Formats: sequence, structure tokens, C-alpha cells
Amino acid sequence: MANIRSVKGMVGLVTGGGSGLGRATVERLLSQGASAVILDLPSSDGHKVATALGDRCAFAPADVTSESDVRAAVDLAKEKFGRLDLAVNCAGIAVAAKTYNFKKDVPHSLEDFSRVVTVNVAGTFNVIRLAVGEMGKNEPDADGHRGCIINTASVAAFDGQVGQAAYSASKGAIVGMTLPIARDLAPMGIRVITIAPGLFSTPLLAGLPEKVRNFLARQVPFPSRLGDPAEFAHLVTSIAENPMLNGEVIRLDGAIRMQP
Repeated sequence: MANIRSVKGMVGLVTGGGSGLGRATVERLLSQGASAVILDLPSSDGHKVATALGDRCAFAPADVTSESDVRAAVDLAKEKFGRLDLAVNCAGIAVAAKTYNFKKDVPHSLEDFSRVVTVNVAGTFNVIRLAVGEMGKNEPDADGHRGCIINTASVAAFDGQVGQAAYSASKGAIVGMTLPIARDLAPMGIRVITIAPGLFSTPLLAGLPEKVRNFLARQVPFPSRLGDPAEFAHLVTSIAENPMLNGEVIRLDGAIRMQP
């Protein structure tokens, strides 16, 4: 078991770290002895969360689609904690609209479609391409390992529902680029893995009526409940510690297969 890694002492960059899955990931990393930079919008709770979590956490106000913002976040990780070992992409947005609304005779907004793809796909790729530049400077361990990228897709990449054309397209793209990027970065000892969560108790779902949340929970075969963000965060640290996981997409969904 000599090759099994430990997140203790690692430095992680977590996008969308001010809430939901991202915040849970930051909290898990710190509890396991790592340090973390929260990359989130200036309007997010990122600064408040980072302050509450103490000296091993810092906040980088940033838009994932901005090269200068993301470079500044990577630089902050290097300046404050000395290195970057892990990048976790949790930032993302969604819209709900059918391809064509025949009742109103209105097509899906191309602007909305493009915005979802830009944030979810280009934003994820922007963070990857800039984060690995810093990871490549790390001294490799005995296994040749220098760093790890963990992306967030969704079961919508596989089981897209009515009204999810834009969201499913964006998450499908994240799934699709996992293997080629893993292959690109393999010579440098940087792994790339994607998690495809099912229904999780995030701020997005928390805003729904309790009756709706209970209905959604019953759709999950087992356990028949919404996922806890801490369970997502636990998988993140497991991936970071297991060097043989690479180029793969892992569904974390209680065996759900979404209905149309």
C-alpha cells in the first residue's frame, strides 16, 4: 500500500467553494489536514467561509471563465501555501428550457445555451489548463505523481431530462474531455477524474418545496434520499488519495436513472 497517498499536507483549489458541493469539499480537505483556496464569485459567501475556516483556507474572488482571475487564484495558492496539488471544479450553472416552446412559439435562448456551456465547459477547462501549469512544477513522488484534477459533471450527462438540453450538453462535454485531458497530462503525472453526482442536497434543491424534495428523494433506489454534500467531498478525498484512479467518470447517485 506504499503508493496510497494522503491528502494531509496537500494544497487544493476548489471552484464554487463558497457553497454546496464545493464548500463541503473545502471543509473535508481541511479536516483531513490539507489547505485550500476557495475560488468563487465576489458575490458568493467564499470570503465568509474562508475566514470562518481559518488560516489554512483562503479566498480568491474569481469568475472561472476569466483567465486573469483564475491565474490570480493559482498564484494565491502558491504564495500562501507554497504549491498546488489538487484542483476540484464544482462551479457551474443551469437553465431549464425546452428546445422549442410550441405554445409560445419561442425557441430556446441561444444566449442562455451559450452561457451554460461557457461557464460549465470553458470555465472548467480554463481552471484545468491553468492549474496544471503550477502542478507540473511539483517534484514527483516515487510513483511519478505531481497532481490531480477532479471535475464535476452530473447524471444529466447520461440521463438528461426534458428542459435540460443546455445543462446536459455542458455536463456531457465535461465527461467527454476527461479521458483526453488525462492522456494529455499523463506524462507529467497529473491525473484527471470526473464525478457525476445524482440528486444532492445543495442550495439549488434546498430552495424547492419540501414536498418536491421528498418526491425527488423517493426516486433514488438506495439510499432513498438526497445525497449529502459530505458524501461528495468524501469521494473527492478518496480520489485524491488513490493514484490508480485516472481518466474515469464515477457516478455518485444511489443507482438513480433519471426519468424523462
